[in-house]
This record gives sequence, C-alpha cells and structure tokens, in this order.
Amino acid sequence: MPWATTLILLLAGLCGSSLGQYNEEEDLAWLQYYLRQSRVASYNYVPYYEEESPAYAYSYPSATDSEPEPEPEPQQAAPWRCPQECDCPPNFSSAMYCDTRNLRYLPFVPSRMKYVYFQNNLITSIQEGAFDNATELEWLALHNNQIGSEKMGKRVFGKLQRLERLYMNNNNLTRLPSPLPRSLRELHLSYNHISKVPPNALEGLENLTALYLSHNFIFEMGASLKGLSSLILADLSYNNLRRVPDGLPASLEQLYLEYNYINAIPDDYFQVSPRLLYVRMSHNSLTNQGLSGNTFNSSSILELDLSYNRLQKIPRVNTNLENLYLQGNQINEFSISSFCSVVDVMNYSRLQVLRLDGNDIKRNAVPPDAPLCLRRATVIEI
Repeated sequence: MPWATTLILLLAGLCGSSLGQYNEEEDLAWLQYYLRQSRVASYNYVPYYEEESPAYAYSYPSATDSEPEPEPEPQQAAPWRCPQECDCPPNFSSAMYCDTRNLRYLPFVPSRMKYVYFQNNLITSIQEGAFDNATELEWLALHNNQIGSEKMGKRVFGKLQRLERLYMNNNNLTRLPSPLPRSLRELHLSYNHISKVPPNALEGLENLTALYLSHNFIFEMGASLKGLSSLILADLSYNNLRRVPDGLPASLEQLYLEYNYINAIPDDYFQVSPRLLYVRMSHNSLTNQGLSGNTFNSSSILELDLSYNRLQKIPRVNTNLENLYLQGNQINEFSISSFCSVVDVMNYSRLQVLRLDGNDIKRNAVPPDAPLCLRRATVIEI
C-alpha cells in the first residue's frame, strides 16, 4: 500500500472519516489540503505553497549606522506571500503590519494588500516602483519615519488609484509628494519641513475631504485649496503664513490657521464657504485695521477663535455665532453693537461663550443692555 494511502487511513481514522469519501486519485490532493489547513492555527504562520515563483528583484538602501544592518533575504513575488519582517493576520488577509520594527527599508508589498502600516520605523527613502505591485492599496501609513523628499521616487504613488488615506506626518519632507492619486480622501503631512505649496500641488484631488499641513514652515498657500471641491477640514496651523489662502472651497467646514503671522483678512473672505462652522485664528497678528466690518459676519460660523492677536475692538460677528474667543488681545471697550445691531425682545445673539479676559476692558464697562442682547450666554469672562 503506498505511503500516502497509509497516512490517509491513519488521518481518516483520527478524524472519524469514512474511507469511502476518498479515492486514490484524490489521496495526495486531500493530504496537501489537510497539511495546509493545519498550518493556519497561529498568528505568525508560514503559509504552505504548492509552487514557488521567481525571486522578486528589489533593492534596499544600506543602513547609515557604523554597523550596517544585514539586508533581508530576497522576497518572492507570489501575491499571497507575507514579508518575513511583517505580520499578515490570517483573519485579515488584506492588511500588513510592519510598524515599530526598526526597519530602514520598505519590504515588498503583496498585491492583495489594502491596508499597510509602516509607521514608527527608521525608513529614509521610498524607491521608485515600491508600490507598483500593490495597486489595491487604500490605506498607507508611513508616519513617524525619516523619509526625505529627495529620497522619494518621482511617481511612487502614481499607480495607487484606489488610495484613500496617506499618512506621512512626522517625516523630513520638504515638499508635497507629487503626483498624488485622485482617489485620496485624507492627506496627513503635519510635522514635516514643507515651506511652500505650489498652485498645482493639490490639483485634481476632488475627493479630498481632510488636509493636514500643520507644524511645517509654509509661508505661501496661494490658491492651492480652491479646486478641492470636497474639502471639509483644512489644518494649516503652526506655519509661517503671512496671509490667508486664496479662494476657500465652498465645501469647507473647519479652517485652522492658528499660530501663523496673518495680519489681515479680505472683505467677505468667508462668504464663499456657506458651510463653514469652525474658524480658529488665534496667535496671529490680526488688527482691526486689517479687518472689514463684515469679515466675520457669516451666518454659518458657530465657533470663532481670535484670541492672542492685536485687536483693540471687538469685531462684528453674526448673531448665529455660539462661541467667541477674544482673550489675550488689546480690546479696551465692550461694544454691544458687535453682537446685536438692534437690541430688543426679538433680536438677540445666540452667543453662549464669550472670552474677553486678558484685555484692557474693565468690568464696569459692560453696557446695561448686554444681558438683553446676550441672553443665551452661559459663560462671559472679562
């Protein structure tokens, strides 16, 4: 009796299976299947392969330390293979976890992957064609590495036409990656060394809903946001901006510009964004001379943060505003007309929180009709 048939008899007896279920032509195929299934029991499993593919040709940069890190063994290009440096959970076969492993290179990404995590490593470069095999990628996490713009291929993301979220915050980028896939919905580039955003850097990203560029050195945005027709959130805080971006998208709901050097805002600047809810411009250089009477008179804005600027008067705001932060300015008078153009039973402000502490206003400067105008306010700090 052949050895395979003998083993089949033993396994069948152990599994309580009838020999009538198998014939000799199926013996070897069934045995291979049984052995393959028996290996899928643990998280870090080694999958069984019935055939091997030619070695995948891939280059890895050498380590920068005095003791060079040994290069990994060549990976196979089989679409189901998981790189030995990473984990590919059997119950989540489209995800690959390579984070927090002191990697200095990008391992091969199998074609089936949709979610790949390379964050918290020591990666310094991305080779041209690094993701050409992984065209199904939707999430790509590369944050908290040491990637520099000069060490990135010119079109490393060019073939990722399904990519929705790209995380490259906390790296050494000096410019925006380009070109970027039109499918992107979130772009995370905070905590880099970017100084300028060219007008066409974000061109074609009509699906982008969130843009994070805080904690860079950007001094000019121009009209780079104008064509982002789906943009909901733009975080440009902690930069070197001297002026606000030109042409906000109509879809915008959240605009964060705190910790810049902006000293003026054009008239009706916020009117082009009828969905705008939150505007934060604290720690800038705004003055009353740089504002028109209707700059913040937008009916959609619910929260406005103008704290720690150089304002000497309370700017006029819309009666729909709910939270106004003006602490740390140089305001020396409490003008009720800034909140209510007409004060009566039917006309009043919806303001709930008003911060005026850290200014030059005295408590007895509050006009007697303030309680009627600000009847909704629960917090007023002077």
